[in-house]
Amino acid sequence: MTQARAFIFDMDGTIVDNMAFHTDSWLEFFARRGKTYEADAFFRETAGAQGREILRARLGPDIPDDEIAVLAQEKDVLYREMYGPHRRAIEGFEHFVTSARAAGVKLAVATSAPPKNIVFTLDELDLRRHFDTVVGAADVKHGKPHPDVFLKAAEQLGIDPAACIVFEDAPMGVEAARRAGMRAVVITTTLPAEAFAEFDNVIRVVDDYADLDIGSLCASL
Repeated sequence: MTQARAFIFDMDGTIVDNMAFHTDSWLEFFARRGKTYEADAFFRETAGAQGREILRARLGPDIPDDEIAVLAQEKDVLYREMYGPHRRAIEGFEHFVTSARAAGVKLAVATSAPPKNIVFTLDELDLRRHFDTVVGAADVKHGKPHPDVFLKAAEQLGIDPAACIVFEDAPMGVEAARRAGMRAVVITTTLPAEAFAEFDNVIRVVDDYADLDIGSLCASL
């Protein structure tokens, strides 16, 4: 491949199938504070958002940063306890990224996750070695649907945004990719294909990575 290209992966729900555990841990966190939410609606409203954004939206916009950090840590401890025994990469993921790297494609992670959750997934599953760069919530000011995290990843890779394909599981993330000028592949770990029908930047919708063809993806750029 003569033209530089990149694949940029969301992490939660895209590299690992864990979004139900995030939702369950959020619901438990808020239940401890007398707040209840319907699980599907909560997921649709929050998937892709940073934890601090979710907390301020539901507990108050003026909560100090140090208190937000303590609250976010409480929620993330719950999440890691719930998901820890179930951690594994989505079917076909490691073969796919290994083949992409062999084909000369640059690889990045661009996630709304905080540093400890990135370590919990990428390092403890020995997945970080596949990527040229990892961008997380601590590296950007605005979470998805703002495009910041994807643009930061493209910048660090040295690849034009138009030559990047984003892999996502949530509408908020696909919208962030659209705003970044990037095409997207949807992994339907948590929502059906119909949830993404409005997005004109979606080029594939798949259940996992087993049937994705790297050559045809790159040809779409």
